[in-house]
Amino acid sequence: MDKIKIWGAGTARSLRPIWVAEELGIDYELDPIGPRTGETKTAAYTALNRKQKIPFLVDGDVHLSESVAICRYLLNAYPNGSLRAPACLKSQAKEDEWICYIYGEIDETSLYVMRRHRDLAEVYGPSESVVASAGKYAERHFQVLAEYLEDREYLMDGGFGLPDLLLTSCLDWALFYGVDVPDALQGYRGRIAERPAYQRAMKINYGDMLGG
Repeated sequence: MDKIKIWGAGTARSLRPIWVAEELGIDYELDPIGPRTGETKTAAYTALNRKQKIPFLVDGDVHLSESVAICRYLLNAYPNGSLRAPACLKSQAKEDEWICYIYGEIDETSLYVMRRHRDLAEVYGPSESVVASAGKYAERHFQVLAEYLEDREYLMDGGFGLPDLLLTSCLDWALFYGVDVPDALQGYRGRIAERPAYQRAMKINYGDMLGG
């Protein structure tokens, strides 16, 4: 059986499948290509993933792009108890609600907008006002999450799960961008950052930046 292969490193989105694989103890091979290096546009990679994006996963005949889809697949295919798995339809729906909220409102609508008009300004155009507005939008939703997590350890009852992993990756991203993150969320992130799998994944994903 061929080893699971994951493409992509260096971004908040590529961190997620690496972190899940580390949590689950999966034997995988990583090709740490970056999003803006030209590596996603090679003929070989394009033949695998026409979107020319990272992250990307191949597991036998399963080919998947999109970080959340990859993480969900790995969790369902290779569970080991380290990540909470929904036990019923209602629990699955509630987990999906959090995942959609975090990805839609914080990742795509806030942080990636900031990335486009700051880090990728040569492609999308610079705009200090757009970056500031997107940051304020993220702060608004971080307040919602902080209030919810004030007396909770994780987003879902039953332990650390995919919504927490997704939110933590966004909190790291937001802190790097200088977005104001409430104390309650910083404490929540700090607890999760103590997980050995998170620390391994950070070194793998951001090795050069972290001196790893």
